[in-house]
Amino acid sequence: MALLILSPFVGFLINGLRYKKHSANLAGVIATTAIAISFISAVLLVVDVVAMPAEARKIAVTFFEWMAVDKFKINAGFVVDQISSIMILVITGVGTLIHLFSIGYMHHDKGAAKYFAYLNLFIFNMLLLVLGDSLLVMFVGWEGVGLCSYLLIGFWFTDKEKAAAGMKAFITNRVGDAAFLLGMFVLFISFGTLNFSELNALAPTVAEASWLGAVTLGTMFLFIGATGKSAQIPLYVWLPDAMAGPTPVSALIHAATMVTAGVYMIVRLNPLFIMAPNTMMVIAIIGAATAVLAATIGMTQWDIKKVLAYSTVSQLGYMFLACGVGAFGAAMFHLMTHAFFKALMFLGSGSVIHAMHEEQDIRKMGGLKKYLPITHVTFLLGWLAIIGVPPFAGFFSKDEILAYAFNSPLGSPVLWVCGALGATLTAFYMTRLMALTFWGKSRVPSHVHPHESPALMTIPLIVLAVLSVIGGWIGIPHVIGEHLGHIPNVWEHWLHPVISPIPGWQAIDATTEWTLIGVSVGLAAISAVVAYQFYVKSPETPKKIAESIKPVYNLVYNKYFVDEAYFGAIINPLVNLSRSTWYYVDVNFIDKMTYWAGDLMRGMGSMVRSTQTGNMQQYAMYIGIGVVVALSFVIMR
Repeated sequence: MALLILSPFVGFLINGLRYKKHSANLAGVIATTAIAISFISAVLLVVDVVAMPAEARKIAVTFFEWMAVDKFKINAGFVVDQISSIMILVITGVGTLIHLFSIGYMHHDKGAAKYFAYLNLFIFNMLLLVLGDSLLVMFVGWEGVGLCSYLLIGFWFTDKEKAAAGMKAFITNRVGDAAFLLGMFVLFISFGTLNFSELNALAPTVAEASWLGAVTLGTMFLFIGATGKSAQIPLYVWLPDAMAGPTPVSALIHAATMVTAGVYMIVRLNPLFIMAPNTMMVIAIIGAATAVLAATIGMTQWDIKKVLAYSTVSQLGYMFLACGVGAFGAAMFHLMTHAFFKALMFLGSGSVIHAMHEEQDIRKMGGLKKYLPITHVTFLLGWLAIIGVPPFAGFFSKDEILAYAFNSPLGSPVLWVCGALGATLTAFYMTRLMALTFWGKSRVPSHVHPHESPALMTIPLIVLAVLSVIGGWIGIPHVIGEHLGHIPNVWEHWLHPVISPIPGWQAIDATTEWTLIGVSVGLAAISAVVAYQFYVKSPETPKKIAESIKPVYNLVYNKYFVDEAYFGAIINPLVNLSRSTWYYVDVNFIDKMTYWAGDLMRGMGSMVRSTQTGNMQQYAMYIGIGVVVALSFVIMR
């Protein structure tokens, strides 16, 4: 386990300490090798876990006692079990492919060695986050990925907009992290521990009805922390701006690492969350609302990476919807499949941007499939996966979430409608992205000559495309598995020992499940066909529709003016208050009091200094006066 965790850190040290002397290719090889070693170590650890009995699949290691203050004792402990084993494979496996892609993408950048050092540090902190056996150890990695996101999003910091995007991500996450700390305080005061196993074991056996109960408050604060890290309403605003960093960074943050942290944390503490139905309800509502809201914004964006960014926010909403209705296994399933197809699509967008000489506006693309055949085919497979076409990976995980949203005692038909609407909108805007980028007539400027990316960039695309096709087959729903020769749901069997059952759960009947599958797939198919018709066959139609509903279109295109609302209601008033406090308190009170005290001391010093003349007669006079005063005092007594 030490090799798994420390290998990326060693890569960070090698590139970080000698970044001025390492070429881009050498730095890339060092960084990629470090993550590949971690991936091999992760595979070996997972093999050991698989060989264990189902009820005892855990490898726990304690490196040292971190802190011990009275009853508060925390060890630097790490654990590999059914949940963390999924995460380490995704993080190191997809991370290795992203590092490999980066060698080709960043070979021309003068700061490539520093970039790869930051990437390795990112993976190191993410491994700390998912392997830690307590909330506090997790929080170290939680803060570490926040720092690395700031460094990587603002990597090209000489551009003020990119530097501001990094700062926005950092500050927004600090808001959520403050709530995360409060959640830890509440849980420790209530249970006397922050260890995951102990917290889950101490979870009450009866659901907590009060909004002010310890479990509800603790889990609610932790969820607020998750809304920051995993970009949910109201703290999602940083993630679209995270596109300011190099494109492989977007793939790393959006697919395999940071944004999945909130989902992982909830699944890790699922026995505790399931006993807080009020928190679960809030999680489900926020997840469903985020899935729909982000999908609508994605329909109007023109930057290829911004479309994918809002897609990520929407897909994360699905994962939180799953958590909120008690489908923790489905949330982890979608986390994994999403890592495959979203990493593929972000790296594919990087290949397109590379081919288009850094152009990101899809209105200046079109017809690229003949210039970028490998990128097109792999992106096409990612598109089929994300819109939920069977038997691609996204179909299995997304429809399992929708089935739980409809059938779970914690779900409702309204939540299912929101999920189905999100899927329909996803099919539309992702087809729009495919059409405007790869299909239809070319709108590429005459001075741009698109070309396929080198093998270092296309090989990761091919691997991720294969995973996007077959990645969902380990979680085939029972209703489909029965018709295919009783194929078992391996995913459900793997997670069963560590996932708490939903109170009052009853299995969904086959007819209802087939109906839900047919409706969701049918809606997505219709939506995709409509988008293809709009943007390939009749490109003037979307323009006419947008013009006919211009106020609504402008509202969505401007992202519902959420950023502007934050600036108007929170940021600008705080800035103005800070300036007023600085001017009236610091400048006009504290500074003036300091100057007054200084002037007073200087004046007193000048008065005393005036007595030091060096004139012996004057000194004799002072002595005489002193003697007279002293004698007078004695005689008068």
